[in-house]
Amino acid sequence: MNRSAATLSEARNPLDTKLPMVEIFETVEGEGTRAGFPTVFVRLFGCNLRCTWCDTTYSYPPAHAEFTMSIRDIVQQVQMYKSKHICFTGGEPLLYGERSVLLLKELAEIEGIVDVHVETNGAIGLAPFLEAVTLPNVRYVMDYKLPDSGENDKMDVNNFALLRSQDEVKFVIATDRDFDAAVETLQKYPTKATPMFSPVWETMAPARLVERMLAAGLSDVKLNMQLHKIIWDPAKRGV
Repeated sequence: MNRSAATLSEARNPLDTKLPMVEIFETVEGEGTRAGFPTVFVRLFGCNLRCTWCDTTYSYPPAHAEFTMSIRDIVQQVQMYKSKHICFTGGEPLLYGERSVLLLKELAEIEGIVDVHVETNGAIGLAPFLEAVTLPNVRYVMDYKLPDSGENDKMDVNNFALLRSQDEVKFVIATDRDFDAAVETLQKYPTKATPMFSPVWETMAPARLVERMLAAGLSDVKLNMQLHKIIWDPAKRGV
């Protein structure tokens, strides 16, 4: 094989596919059903939403991707850590379609990884990803946006019927209006996923959210507190 042919072959290697990145780091999972487990976070750059309460605004424009990495290099860096859990997040990690699929598959196939949870924002249809990645250690945490996020009209409600028992659906509750909308959404779109209510601390005190959950008899809904904001400064990155 001549040099030009070899170069072309290398360029077509899926592991050479590059993605815009924000960071890769190891910490404990801060929320959801796996909260507290040591976890490697793989955070991609870019998001198709602009939620009013977003706590990772550095992951989308007008900020810029801090760097790009090939799938091969991302996997190699993840393998440097000892954690058995991976959080595939952003921004919106499914924004890149087939490239997101390729990376997700490679992460899930790392030896010893027991769980890869994809934090997706509810505005991207999950059907293509569920069809393309069937590995048992991959699951989805869909963050369904409520009215006070400013992005409720972007949600793909068809995802509710696709979510499985190993998946989660998160509702970030900023106000009583959000709470009522979350309850109504769960009634209108039944799902096998575990529903979680997460308070926006500045506008919805956790105690107030618990009171409303108990009063509404939401015995199947899990309160979702963000441990990383309790352990560290809420604005601190890489934790």
